[in-house]
Amino acid sequence: MPDYETLDHPVLLKYLFYPRKEHTPCPAGAFDLDVPVEEGVSICCRFYAGDGKNPWLLFFHGNGEVVSDYDDIAPLYNQKGINLVVADFRGYGGSSGVPTFSSLVNDAGIIYDAVKDKLSQEGFRDDLRVMGRSMGSIPALELAYQHGQLLKGLIIESGFISAVRLVKHLGLPAMGLDLDGLDEKCLQKVRVIEVPVLLIHGQVDELVPLREARELHENLGSARKELLVVQHAGHNDILMVGLPQYFEAIRKFMAGSG
Repeated sequence: MPDYETLDHPVLLKYLFYPRKEHTPCPAGAFDLDVPVEEGVSICCRFYAGDGKNPWLLFFHGNGEVVSDYDDIAPLYNQKGINLVVADFRGYGGSSGVPTFSSLVNDAGIIYDAVKDKLSQEGFRDDLRVMGRSMGSIPALELAYQHGQLLKGLIIESGFISAVRLVKHLGLPAMGLDLDGLDEKCLQKVRVIEVPVLLIHGQVDELVPLREARELHENLGSARKELLVVQHAGHNDILMVGLPQYFEAIRKFMAGSG
């Protein structure tokens, strides 16, 4: 299957990852979990618990974001009857290590298992749905591929079939790398994903063009799949532009995938 080490070239990593080490104390009602992913490296996950009886959504954020950025956004999920847990990338926020594409993929399953275990320990529901925004679509799609029968649903916001699309769109240097081979393998993976899927994308997204969401929607193997296009929204203002329809779509999807 896809070997994301193809993209773990120092030049590409420099252009495509923007780690921030900002990490704030937990707000009221939230708690952190450090998940060891290899010796000396751990990932910070922050749990925003509303009503413990409500379903949980494991969220992989976008590039340049950190867990703490969701301290003000998580209550909007809670208001819709959704508990949220946000996972950082290596080197971001309260996490250690160095971010790479292969670690995004390899860490996803470890994070998923650790989150489910923690939910069970705390007496919460552990029937997880998974969501990935932008770069976070990589681990989210990986989990839908690996654990599809266990997942209740998948949400992708401003995402893509593979990071190769981002490399090509930005015209980044990739001489000698088998980009087409990696992209084809990612496409094959997407085609066997069968969980219910909600895709959300901005109409005028310049970083990840809308065509990426349309192609993802077309190729997903899911019988139930929906694409919400937020009119006049770009890559980083999608919440600001389409807040009501964004959260109503997520609420309906979560309720319908129970």
